[in-house]
Amino acid sequence: MKVLFYLAIFLFCSFSLIAQTENPNYSKELADSLGADEYGMKNYIFVILKTGPTIIEDKEKLDELFRGHMDNINRLANEGKLIVAGPFGKNDNEYRGLFVLNVKTIEEAQELLQSDSTIKEGIFEVELYNWYGSAALSEYLKVHEKIEKNKP
Repeated sequence: MKVLFYLAIFLFCSFSLIAQTENPNYSKELADSLGADEYGMKNYIFVILKTGPTIIEDKEKLDELFRGHMDNINRLANEGKLIVAGPFGKNDNEYRGLFVLNVKTIEEAQELLQSDSTIKEGIFEVELYNWYGSAALSEYLKVHEKIEKNKP
């Protein structure tokens, strides 16, 4: 009987130690505005851009397609649909860059990606994954705007 009593006390203390505590800095308004769950997280679509099958030798045409790619990145970022974008260095996987899209479904992401000239033309192929990350990720863009000296 004594063993059961001590076991109960031990279990109670163990559960108390792992119990979650509410963050005193929590802002419901901010969390709601960012679409955060109770952990401050949300779902995104993570996109890996890979070298595609299309090879374009015409430099003017290639420059035009990449200008369209950059214009599309800026447009999607301004709309709040693109949270992160950036190129990779040379690698064996032929990964060229990544996007984190602020959309809920792979289908919605695929539709957005068709507005990118380099993807539409097959210069890039994409791999899409559901990704769970901080809902505050979009807030860094406001800071980046203040530290970006030259715009692409």
